[in-house]
Amino acid sequence: MIKAILIFNNHGKPRLIRFYEYFAEDVQQQIIRETFHLVSKRDDNVCNFLEGGSLIGGSDYKLIYRHYATLYFVFCVDSSESELGILDLIQVFVETLDKCFENVCELDLIFHMDKVHFILQEVVMGMVLETNMNEIVGQVELQNRMEKSEGLLCSAARAVSAVKNINLPEMPRNINIGDINIKVPSLSPF
Repeated sequence: MIKAILIFNNHGKPRLIRFYEYFAEDVQQQIIRETFHLVSKRDDNVCNFLEGGSLIGGSDYKLIYRHYATLYFVFCVDSSESELGILDLIQVFVETLDKCFENVCELDLIFHMDKVHFILQEVVMGMVLETNMNEIVGQVELQNRMEKSEGLLCSAARAVSAVKNINLPEMPRNINIGDINIKVPSLSPF
């Protein structure tokens, strides 16, 4: 079972953190620091699997990671998960992000956090839900269309509401200036 998914940059700044097991916030921060330290000191040409840190379960858990450009994608899993299967899952997740953001980069994770979380939820919820990239991208596109249509409906409703709430002054019928009295004709066609 997947216990945590951590994405951080080369400097250890977390960009996406998802724990599927409860840890106090201070322990989560320690886990993030320890995981970054374990993963970042490894050479690029060594195996992408290692034992979990002391805080996340030690030898009962494995850290499986991939390093892409400036980002580390780390999955913490128990011993029942296949290392190669999780590596493939990371690849599917990154390729899906790449399709959705057209060459995903660290800034996409920062500025589109809601979409990244949605994609992650389509792929994983403590266990693997979906590995078909086309299915995941289809769900993301459907979500985008729904958000766009809701946005149009909401903006139209706000416009109607704003027009209804406009307090236009009543058109005067008679204007009196000193001794002069002017009668204003009705502008209504009815």
